[in-house]
Amino acid sequence: MLTFVLRRTLATFLVLLAASFVVYLLTAYSGNPLADLIGSRDPNREELIAERIRELNLETPVPLRYFSWLAGVGGCFIGQCDLGQSYVTNQEVTAALAAAVPATLSLVTAATFIAIILGIAVGMVSALRQYSGFDYTITFITFVLYSLPVFWVAVLLKEWGAIRVNQFMADPAVPILGVIAFGALGGLIWQAVIGGPARRRATTFAVAGLVSGGILGILLATGWFSQPSIGISGLVILGVGTAAIVLLAAGGLRQRPYLIAVFGTVAVLIALWYPLQFLFFSMREVVWIIPLTLLASIAIGIAFGLVFGGENRATLARWAGITGGVVGLVLILDRILLVFDEYSNKIPLSYGIIPTIGATTPNLSGDIWIDALDLIAHLILPTLALTLISFAGYTRYARASLLEVMNQDYVRTARAKGLSERVVVLRHAFRNALIPITTIVVLDFGALIGGAVITERIFGWQAMGTLFINGLTHTDVNLVMGFFLITGILVVVANILADLVYSALDPRIRVS
Repeated sequence: MLTFVLRRTLATFLVLLAASFVVYLLTAYSGNPLADLIGSRDPNREELIAERIRELNLETPVPLRYFSWLAGVGGCFIGQCDLGQSYVTNQEVTAALAAAVPATLSLVTAATFIAIILGIAVGMVSALRQYSGFDYTITFITFVLYSLPVFWVAVLLKEWGAIRVNQFMADPAVPILGVIAFGALGGLIWQAVIGGPARRRATTFAVAGLVSGGILGILLATGWFSQPSIGISGLVILGVGTAAIVLLAAGGLRQRPYLIAVFGTVAVLIALWYPLQFLFFSMREVVWIIPLTLLASIAIGIAFGLVFGGENRATLARWAGITGGVVGLVLILDRILLVFDEYSNKIPLSYGIIPTIGATTPNLSGDIWIDALDLIAHLILPTLALTLISFAGYTRYARASLLEVMNQDYVRTARAKGLSERVVVLRHAFRNALIPITTIVVLDFGALIGGAVITERIFGWQAMGTLFINGLTHTDVNLVMGFFLITGILVVVANILADLVYSALDPRIRVS
């Protein structure tokens, strides 16, 4: 394994080296970094030109300047990283990247994970309901989303996902016909997903419709949209629901060790809700309390899996760890929503709860929970824009991949052995269907970083996209190369991780 990683790292290093040379030359010859000074009427124009020439070493030929830049990159291996000076941002490129990279990564990572989970889930259901009304509807929606340009989706989201939602949040009211229509829509969706004979569909429609409409009515009656929260009751409902979904996916609904580990994890985290409130309040200025809580929740699940898993302790630890991670996220989100009133009173009235521009609210004062809620609010629109486009692709690939796998001989053999359809799909077909999707995820990760350039520009994020556009516009070679270096490394790391995931999904694939 180590030999493989080292070999791939060396090969990709050579590719990055050649690509960086080409990009450096193209960027340097694409414009004149002195253009703004040449057209200036500043009396010190000549001195400013001479200073920039000296600062950017423009008297040296471009190929030699590349090797000078490469030497600075090489210093990163010994802790003396020097990517040059950016005259556009008037600071070191390393400092500009340090401020921009976290914003872009938070955006791209959130969009990628949400699109993967939703896309694969919907694609799998669409494949299992092939040629049904649900399948045709999903196919139509995904083709429409796939054909839409991200900048147009972003503009629509500003209007319908922010301005209209902010107006609703200011006065949350839905007429009774709206509640009935929402319940009917929920019933239609669930009866299409569950499928089955007409009687089963009718029952599903009635139950899902009543539940959907009832939940919306309760939320409106209790004023939840004015003061959103989860609380201990919401934690119990979401925790039990998560446990049920995990057990269904793991095939452990009738296996006692699975029930004990998964529901035990949920029970412990629910019991910790009250004491955690004191911990969260006392450590509201400590940033690492959020990731530490998430890691501790996952560790509790893994511990339950290892203790009660028996011979399948590794598999059970994985499923229980997933359960703990999801419930841990609910715990964190519950604490973040507790500061909703305080946050809404601190932000400018013109911003609204869902802002349409910027990555953070300027001059916002508060603890880590205020900052976390502010980050989530600013992430909603750009993340949704990127997610919708990626979701369409993942859905189509997941559907096609599962349909191909379901026609394989080993799937027919599993059915002939008398296994239930759920076990055949989840244990035999699902993992193999994920192999081609893993390749798509890696390619899409790199495309999302490029697409984030447009999305960040539309939503006014001062992140990697802004640095890249400014670097190209003003022929700031150092700034463009900093963008190229970071994105190139991220794509390389994603490719290596994909190869490792291949071997985990299919034991026949050996990384050596």
